Amino acid sequence: MTPRMTAQAQMPVEDFEELARRAPETVRLEFINGKVKVKPVPDGTHGAIVMWLLKQCMQQRPELVLYPEQGLKVESYRNGRARPDGSLVPEDHFVGQGEWADPEGVLMTVEVTSHDSDTDRRDRMEKRDGYAGADIPVYLLVDRERCMITVHTEPEKGEYRSIVSRSFGERVEIPAPVGIVLKTEKLKDYAD
Repeated sequence: MTPRMTAQAQMPVEDFEELARRAPETVRLEFINGKVKVKPVPDGTHGAIVMWLLKQCMQQRPELVLYPEQGLKVESYRNGRARPDGSLVPEDHFVGQGEWADPEGVLMTVEVTSHDSDTDRRDRMEKRDGYAGADIPVYLLVDRERCMITVHTEPEKGEYRSIVSRSFGERVEIPAPVGIVLKTEKLKDYAD
């Protein structure tokens, strides 16, 4: 079992949403485990990886869309707010939902690690647990530091029961409800 944060939240989620609304465009905020987090602005390689994945999804599942940076309500009682690098959903799924959408109907969230000191805790643990707690069927982590893709599936009681990792260059199967196969040879070009 992964340890869960039990400390008091820094502020009510409504105050966080107001803070996030007023933040300058160059600052992207999240509310994870009751704490305000600043999401790093992605570099060009990060963006290229997200675009590579977007194309893979569109080619294999054209009825689905990988929305970059759509805010989601995550964690117990929807008191967390995360901005995944991508959320795979049916086309027009987020229409009318506003800045922080309900995670219901999201088939997969995607995070691409950044080069900062917080990526281990944020992308590999806290956000993973938030997505599992929101019952998002698949969490895909593209880990630039480790040159690995990790597919988390079967969320239950706030944890993913199945976790499969593959090195860049290997074939990666993402099971239903996503149902695609990633040919990851191109990711070797993006290895740091």
